[in-house]
Amino acid sequence: MAKKSKNIASDTRTLTLLGGGPLPQLSSPDQAVLETFASPTGRDYEVTFSTREFTSHCPVTGQPDFAEMTIRYTPDLLCIESKSLKQYLGAYRNQAVFAEGITNRILDDVVKAIAPRRAVVIGDFVPRGGIGIRVEATHVGKKVSHAKKSR
Repeated sequence: MAKKSKNIASDTRTLTLLGGGPLPQLSSPDQAVLETFASPTGRDYEVTFSTREFTSHCPVTGQPDFAEMTIRYTPDLLCIESKSLKQYLGAYRNQAVFAEGITNRILDDVVKAIAPRRAVVIGDFVPRGGIGIRVEATHVGKKVSHAKKSR
């Protein structure tokens, strides 16, 4: 007798950016919405987003800052939709913020959007003037049971 397979289709009804064509350029991360979808399982697993195309600029010199930004998290009930994350990260292009502020702001926004079990954001900024900077911010949250989610 064949075992019936579990339906793993993702519910995309609440997503507004995915499949919507080109993303509008935002002037601030305050304008962005990190869209989410339900985590498909209650087990621990890790999601990693990484981009080498992150840009902002120095609040003192106005010079552009380039970084590899890595966002790694263990979902609880929600996951981040990647296209909305791309738009959110692009909104930093016109922001005059030090690397420490950017990295911690991104972590705060990820935690606010999905309340992960754990999250790490790493900003690895390209050297300017002979010195690079790597900022790593970490969040450890509380596990919410998937059994409680269905109540």
